[in-house]
Amino acid sequence: MGLAQDFANKVVFLDTAPLIYYIEENPRYEKILGELFAAQERYKYQFLSSVVTLLEVMVLPLRQKEKELAKAYQTILTNSPSITLVDVNVEIAKTAARLRADYALKTPDAIQLAAAVCYSADYFLTNDHHLKTVKEANVITLDDVSCF
Repeated sequence: MGLAQDFANKVVFLDTAPLIYYIEENPRYEKILGELFAAQERYKYQFLSSVVTLLEVMVLPLRQKEKELAKAYQTILTNSPSITLVDVNVEIAKTAARLRADYALKTPDAIQLAAAVCYSADYFLTNDHHLKTVKEANVITLDDVSCF
């Protein structure tokens, strides 16, 4: 069974790296991510991400004075019918603090994982292998998944 079928009727939290890889058509992950996004409607899974993702994807384009790319990222993340972008709130902040304390995570990683936990995501899709130590979330990496 492929990844899309595994995600059927589930909530999948997208960490920053998979989104960057998808938008920038990273050759290593382009096929799997393209198929994953294309199959979303058919298998009825929901993508979530947080405003931290928006912050993270815009930094490099802004640093490099690529305002159009930064704007494209913003448009994709805030207007995409396939991705729900969630705000960070007090509950997420408290959960992030606990995760950061328990696993020595960086603050952005702790916030992303806390958002996934607080929104009851079934999966947390990332490419950060270190995050697989977090027991509160079902963390999977792009390298874990085989092509459909």
